[in-house]
Amino acid sequence: MLSPSRPVLRTEGGVYALERALQRRGFAVVAGADEAGRGACAGPLVAAAVVLPDTKRAEIEGLTDSKLLTAASRDRFYDIVMATALAHAVVVIGPDEIDARGLHVCNVAAMRRALAALTTRPAYVLTDGFPVDGLGVPNLAVWKGDQVAACVAAASVLAKVSRDRIMTQLDMVYPQYGFALHKGYSTAEHQAALEEHGPSPVHRRSYQNVARAERARGAAELTAPTGLRG
Repeated sequence: MLSPSRPVLRTEGGVYALERALQRRGFAVVAGADEAGRGACAGPLVAAAVVLPDTKRAEIEGLTDSKLLTAASRDRFYDIVMATALAHAVVVIGPDEIDARGLHVCNVAAMRRALAALTTRPAYVLTDGFPVDGLGVPNLAVWKGDQVAACVAAASVLAKVSRDRIMTQLDMVYPQYGFALHKGYSTAEHQAALEEHGPSPVHRRSYQNVARAERARGAAELTAPTGLRG
């Protein structure tokens, strides 16, 4: 399989330097993939893949890792990426599949599915952090890729904003957990709600804190007077 031979990175290229180096080596279409929700104990895992234009005129100024942006900035970049990208795809993996298959397997599978769903086939793929096999094209896992490769940063924005919107919708279904505030991550407030109410259908029961809360909830119901159970 053809791969680039020592691409030269031009520092003035900033977050676009890696993609431009690959394009100079003949890989005209470079896709990036990233995920959101890996560290949460509730809600889905969301992955996105993005192909950005290869012209300087279409470069998105200020694009970076979604975690480094404010919520308002993420929404703004989401709209820009959606309007600018040559191709994009978002994949959602629910808590049940995460519990059944394991987080890392689902993390890699989600990025693979997102890349496979692109309407423009990439010649080269950059992924954030973890290698993804079975792509059929050269690919590279980049440490902190969402901070050093524009296409990965764009994917991180789409994944993060898409997931945040899902969690905000889930907050209306399960308001007792505060999903709109912490987006399913294990904050002190979330843990307190989890211990008080027990897990919801969208909590990941393979996570220790969720399983512990479920056991405690079950034990409390067993020891409560019959009329107070439920």
